Amino acid sequence: MARPNNSNNTKHTSTSKLIILLACVALLGIALIVDFLWASSTSYLSNWVIDNKSPPNIIIPKNSPKSYKNSTDKDPKRFLSATFADIDAPQLEWEEMASAPVPRLDGAAIQIQNLLFVFAGYGTIDYVHSHVDVYNFTDNTWGERFPMPKEMAHSHLGMVTDGRYIYIVTGQYGPQCRGPTARTFVLDTKAKIWRDMPSLPVPRYAPATQLWRGRLHVMGGSKEDRHEPALEHWSIAVKDGKVLEKEWRTEIPITRGGPHRACVVVDDRLYVIGGQEGDFMAKPGSPIFKCSRRHEVVYADVYMLDHEMRWKELPSMPKPDSHIEFAWAIVNNSIVLVGGTTDKHPVTKKMILTGEVFRFNLDTQKWSVVGKMPFRVKTTLVGYWEGWLYFTSGQRDRGPDDPAPRKVISQMFRTKLNF
Repeated sequence: MARPNNSNNTKHTSTSKLIILLACVALLGIALIVDFLWASSTSYLSNWVIDNKSPPNIIIPKNSPKSYKNSTDKDPKRFLSATFADIDAPQLEWEEMASAPVPRLDGAAIQIQNLLFVFAGYGTIDYVHSHVDVYNFTDNTWGERFPMPKEMAHSHLGMVTDGRYIYIVTGQYGPQCRGPTARTFVLDTKAKIWRDMPSLPVPRYAPATQLWRGRLHVMGGSKEDRHEPALEHWSIAVKDGKVLEKEWRTEIPITRGGPHRACVVVDDRLYVIGGQEGDFMAKPGSPIFKCSRRHEVVYADVYMLDHEMRWKELPSMPKPDSHIEFAWAIVNNSIVLVGGTTDKHPVTKKMILTGEVFRFNLDTQKWSVVGKMPFRVKTTLVGYWEGWLYFTSGQRDRGPDDPAPRKVISQMFRTKLNF
């Protein structure tokens, strides 16, 4: 009888054990990979929440805009509304008034009692205005017009009033994306006289500007390249249209830089609202300083300075909003903001205009959406008189279903607004 081959059996058993061991290692590896991928996807998704107040199927980041400014959205399954980030709100009853004499984009406006002084701005990307138009809220007519100083900026201005004198600071000089000027001026609105003031230490685009505690404050904006956010904050003492100091004083830097923000003083508190980081820049080598799109991030942040001279963060806006430096009015201890621009569409990457009217109640420090505009508008110029909220000028959308910018307008509208 043949003897069993123990050597072959041993080899077979060893081979079987090796196969089982390799299979276990492979399964363990697969499990680790799956676990890693699940953890990674969970970590990514945890940075996003669905906002029930927004239109369905729109995913809103729960972190600040700055935290996702380099993110991309390449998921073809994700559905995004054509009117990205529109918020449901009642349609206010708007009445169309007499149009402004010229269309304006990135202009400026200051209200003094029943008069709205409307300054500068683009007529087209290749043409800028260099005059002031005045609207009378009492008889609802456009009347007086007078020229600006030849050295004064034409857009992206910082501007504020003490009730008679209007202080004008820095801004862009010329059309397209030309450079800024550091020149500053003061206008006596009764005598229609312009005076020079000390130039800003360096020029800025669309800085937050206000009068507070006897000083003219200028904060943030964009640096000389028109794109990089600036944090600097300067002030200079002024009274009755006169500058009381020879030089600007350095103040506490603003928490977050950038242009196109609302800046409001109420009850000895200074508020800076919304705005953006980044802006169009001049195309390198272009003889006409042709505008070239750069990355922008719009934010909803609200900051306040009080007697402690420290920046304090307040509740954010209902959604990010920019191009609102002259789009606000004070209505019964509330700040009302009209229109603007929000984050670009995540898929088309187009600029998205804002069509809501926002209210910030200073008593409760809560935001609400009080209504919709006739259409979405960027850089509105706003006034409030005897219960009527007015806006004029800016750049409107392409239609109800397309919130991208299109036509620069001169129209003026008003709606009854009482809180």
